[in-house]
Amino acid sequence: MELTINHTLRNFDVLPKTLEALIAMELPEKKKGIAVALNSRIIPQSFWAETILNNQDSILIITATQGG
Repeated sequence: MELTINHTLRNFDVLPKTLEALIAMELPEKKKGIAVALNSRIIPQSFWAETILNNQDSILIITATQGG
């Protein structure tokens, strides 16, 4: 199965079931400052646990950084 994450095609033996599971895999140490779009639609963090992922979905993950 495959997902496109931040414009990079990624193959998975077993696709993460939810958006929350994917974020936990991709950014295990980061809990805040994350924005996610699924198939060009922004998904609020309160919906990550119930947002089911499907083969060939496109996910954009943006993280906040400090600096100035």
